[in-house]
Amino acid sequence: MPYLSRAVLGLLVMACGGEEEPEPILRPVRYVQVFATGGTRTRSFSGSAQASLESSLSFRVSGTIERLPVEVGDAVRPGQLIAVLDDEDYRVQVQEAEASLAQARAQERNAEANYARVRLLYESNNASKSDLDAARANYESAAATVSASEQRLQLARLQLGYTRLVAPVAGAVATVDIEVNEHVRPGQAIVMVTSGARHEVAVRVPGVLIAQIREGQPVTATFDATPGRSFPASVTEVGVAATGVGATFPVTVLLDEADPDIRSGMAAEVSFRFESDDRRERFIVPAFAVGEDRDGRFVFIVEPGEEGRGIVRRRAVEAGELTTEGMVIFEGLSDGDLLITAGVSRIQDGLTVRLKDPKPAS
Repeated sequence: MPYLSRAVLGLLVMACGGEEEPEPILRPVRYVQVFATGGTRTRSFSGSAQASLESSLSFRVSGTIERLPVEVGDAVRPGQLIAVLDDEDYRVQVQEAEASLAQARAQERNAEANYARVRLLYESNNASKSDLDAARANYESAAATVSASEQRLQLARLQLGYTRLVAPVAGAVATVDIEVNEHVRPGQAIVMVTSGARHEVAVRVPGVLIAQIREGQPVTATFDATPGRSFPASVTEVGVAATGVGATFPVTVLLDEADPDIRSGMAAEVSFRFESDDRRERFIVPAFAVGEDRDGRFVFIVEPGEEGRGIVRRRAVEAGELTTEGMVIFEGLSDGDLLITAGVSRIQDGLTVRLKDPKPAS
């Protein structure tokens, strides 16, 4: 039995020695190729196009819309009729003011004649001083009534004229906010007229960046409706007070040239270039690609090999600020490095990995 056991054991050892070791499983990793960006960076903010001049037209008086001869999209010229109110009440007010003025003038003439008669009597000692003073006061009161009546007539005529709404400048009707027979109040928007060949884009910029924006600063605008095209523009207005959520500031840019393809209300992106006080070369990398331990911050890059494999290398880095685009890296990376962007906590220096298709270069 001892001899048989030793023989069986020897056969088992020989059998085990003949088996090949299984090939290790390679962990797949994703990566991006990084390049230095220098001391400037570009940031884009969303906004919408608008005409360089937008006029919201309204009546100065209330009334019912009688005529509305324009529609959205119509071109208008200065002085062209936009809308008309029912003016019957205002015509009656003008007639009443004219009648009141006529009556006041008649009373003034009577008072003037009486004052002249009393003055002659006074000069011939046939009227007292008090009679003269009373006649003069009556005449002056009648003259003041005439002046007041003239002012009321002028106001009534102005209000009658306010029942006609005309275009102040040449442009196009962007919106029509009312209908015929609708009652409107003074100041209520009737139509929006846009004018100006060049369009503006209004965006909102975070407060941490607003101090770096100046009037006249060149920018670039793109529009969803015109893919593949960019439009040079310049900053015309920089807000001085924060508005909305997130302490953003309004900024308006004006396109350098007019373009017939641009319309008010189109979605737009405006790109600003921001200069940094520190002009060293820098890399912007995803924040989750940067690790940190007791030795400091680090990243993993991969050195590509054959058959889709690569070797992981740890790199100590000097990191800067965390921006909305990612983490700023000043030292530790080189142009063209393949930065691992996933699984940083599960890999280590020297590990052989399998490379997946890379993301586009950053």
